[in-house]
Amino acid sequence: MTVQGVRNGDGQIILAVCEEAAYPAGRCAFRVTAPAAEGSVRVTVPDVPPGIYALRAYHDENGNGQLDRNLLGVPREGFGFGNDAPVLLAPPSFRDAAVTVGDDDVATALTLRYWISP
Repeated sequence: MTVQGVRNGDGQIILAVCEEAAYPAGRCAFRVTAPAAEGSVRVTVPDVPPGIYALRAYHDENGNGQLDRNLLGVPREGFGFGNDAPVLLAPPSFRDAAVTVGDDDVATALTLRYWISP
């Protein structure tokens, strides 16, 4: 998995791989972190059984373990979803952010969006 569009090397990249029932609440069965690096970061998620999963990622620039938001709820840090699914007023649907995992390794990418400048 490649997370693209990382604006700097501060903090870490958090990637979650979610089953459909857990996706809306963000309580995903698989969650990994990787050091941030400007540009793109390769993230490996081990031991994911075959199935359909939605991908969620964010750039935890300050290392506090959460996606920071402003008073209006707009994310202050970069975030993205599988298939570069569009985000309007809410996260994309499970189907739009989902990828199929088989017995072989899956190579996919998503691009982070930063709505607020640092």
